[in-house]
Amino acid sequence: MFKRTFLVLFFYVVFVYVEAQQISGFSNETGSIQKQLEQKFDAQLSASNIGETIKLLSSEPHHVGSVGGKKVADIVLNRFKSWGWDAQLTAYEVLFPSPKTRIVEIVGGFKAALKEPPLKEDATSNQTDQLPTYNCWSADGNVTAELVFVNYGIPEDYEVLEKYGIDVRGKIVIVKYGRSWRGIKPKVAQEKGAIGCIIYSDPKDDGYTLGDVYPKGAYKNEYGVQRGSVMDMPIYPGDPLTPFIASTKDAKRIDRKDAPNLLKIPVIPISYGDAQPLLESLEGAVAPLEWAGALPITYHLGPSKKLIHLQLEFNWQTKTAYNVIAKIPGSTYPDQWVIRGNHHDAWVNGANDPISGLAALMEEAKAIGTLVKTGWKPKRTLIYCAWDAEEPGLIGSTEWVEEHKLELQEKAVVYINSDGNGRGFLHAAGSHALENTVSEVSKDIKDPQTGGTVFERSIARSSALASNTKTKKEIFSQKTLRIGALGSGSDYSPFIQHACIPSIDLGYGGENSGGEYHSIYDSYDHYARFKDPKFEYGLALSQTAGHIALRIAQADHLPFDFKSLHRTVKEYLAELVSLCDQTRENTLIENELIAAKVYELAADPTKKLQYPTPKTEVPYLDFSPLQNALHNLYVVANKFSERKASFSPQKIEEINAKIYKSEQQLLLENGLPRRSWYRHSLYAPGFYTGYGVKTLPGIREALEQRNWKEAQEQIAAATQSIRKLSDFLENLSQ
Repeated sequence: MFKRTFLVLFFYVVFVYVEAQQISGFSNETGSIQKQLEQKFDAQLSASNIGETIKLLSSEPHHVGSVGGKKVADIVLNRFKSWGWDAQLTAYEVLFPSPKTRIVEIVGGFKAALKEPPLKEDATSNQTDQLPTYNCWSADGNVTAELVFVNYGIPEDYEVLEKYGIDVRGKIVIVKYGRSWRGIKPKVAQEKGAIGCIIYSDPKDDGYTLGDVYPKGAYKNEYGVQRGSVMDMPIYPGDPLTPFIASTKDAKRIDRKDAPNLLKIPVIPISYGDAQPLLESLEGAVAPLEWAGALPITYHLGPSKKLIHLQLEFNWQTKTAYNVIAKIPGSTYPDQWVIRGNHHDAWVNGANDPISGLAALMEEAKAIGTLVKTGWKPKRTLIYCAWDAEEPGLIGSTEWVEEHKLELQEKAVVYINSDGNGRGFLHAAGSHALENTVSEVSKDIKDPQTGGTVFERSIARSSALASNTKTKKEIFSQKTLRIGALGSGSDYSPFIQHACIPSIDLGYGGENSGGEYHSIYDSYDHYARFKDPKFEYGLALSQTAGHIALRIAQADHLPFDFKSLHRTVKEYLAELVSLCDQTRENTLIENELIAAKVYELAADPTKKLQYPTPKTEVPYLDFSPLQNALHNLYVVANKFSERKASFSPQKIEEINAKIYKSEQQLLLENGLPRRSWYRHSLYAPGFYTGYGVKTLPGIREALEQRNWKEAQEQIAAATQSIRKLSDFLENLSQ
């Protein structure tokens, strides 16, 4: 009886606490009205509608420039219009290569099938107009050479090969998917002198080692192939022929051979069924144990005894990309925009990527349209977008941002992105000044499987993954959901990293694993069986993104919290100081070992005198300007937060019209070294990670590349951006 009473009391206290907590940006009165609005919004959402939309929009292939692609854009457009949105198509003329010739073979022997067969269990796997298996933005090429296995093809793997005395110059490399974005693999291979690259998914990472393969289970079968772009997006995304400007019909284009983000070597993805004979042809040393995959062979490094022939040729054509842009004007602040987006193009049918996210977005738009028809109007303008040509290189969103950058920097309060979605845990990343808003919303969204909130489930998962008891306790004591930093890989990139618009990326996953990614098996049949069978997490995404959009659209004062931003950047800086110290210590140890080796060689005249080269010592970099700037930001952010309550309505309106431009204070005028398109001082995709984020990227990558002069210069650049933010907030609160 006592236990039952305690539990009732516990849940009552939790309930009262949740109900009583104030929403950031609202008074108690307007917060209550906002909660009622969100309840009405939720009442219009339907999981079954989301499932039906996924089935409809994934019923045929719809890559950029295809008949199916235009059909999907028209369906989305017409639905927006039927829900009362002012919607239109915006078109861009973009380069999009498709394959003409694909040959991978052992000279005088095996020839790769390069084909995914249809399955009777998958209704859309036998359709025409499905793009064949290829890597978009590979160079044309016809090469014949020995083959070398390079593991995951990241820079550290080539260091291992050097220790074995293996040089890939003039060779074709075979590399596993994983550990980095696919475009990094041929990029590094090209830098190392390889003349061709073959990428495959090993079953250890994406196949029968993880579970039953499709169609029995969710995982990649021996025929499945991951298509995808290999554009060097860490240089810049979008149409490679129109960097920094929109690819409109009359845009000035550079020559394709001059595009710095395009490869010079041929590259193609293959299945692990096609990869096995190629790997079996390798001789030389047995690969290190940690390099070995799960195929029933001994993995060798190579080179191969027989020559490999790789021949690729592409149609380099211009296609029309169609973005769908839908608006509901704000009743009070029409020039303050809340933007929500998800792409609509796919490599093939794309039920998971991207239609699961797009279906959730469309359900939000339908619900908002219903609210508008009852007489409600958002205070700020809502803009809902369905982007085209995301898969080849974030093209639709990038071209739109490049065309409208100045207007966006004046009017865009936030960009809220989603992409593929499935069963599991909330993923949230983005501008850390909006962390509290994301966290508060997560406490209001019910997790479909557990019945608790998605906040509680996220905290429980983080705690379970923690390595020690102390960390577990710290996680459980968190009052705020910590959001991640944004790298690249979806349509938020041009908003936050080029235009410096505050951005959030959302999605659910972690219990929706499978091997369908970018294959013909990313279908409704696969999704409905293995990803989100009841489409409940589609509903959860609609609620999460919709609540964030509505809260920012309706807020009395925009809920930017710079204390969260300061705390996060302070953590990034601590990581860099530690990285610098660790690099210094490791360098000393390595140079001592090199000195010992040199002594050993010099003492033995029979040995060849090939002395190892010691590494340059790590100087003591001066982080104090950035540390002082961050301390000042801490003071200003706390002062700004404390003064919020005393601001008059007129002052709040003045602040609302400017505060979202705070992100632009973090903009680097000259961009990052060697890739000036990326202008945010806090977040960027890594030069050698692709999708993976580098925080304080100018400093971090200079340290990783042992460029000490540049590291000090980037400390100064980051310091200047933090000072600009502090001055901006100081002036705003006067």
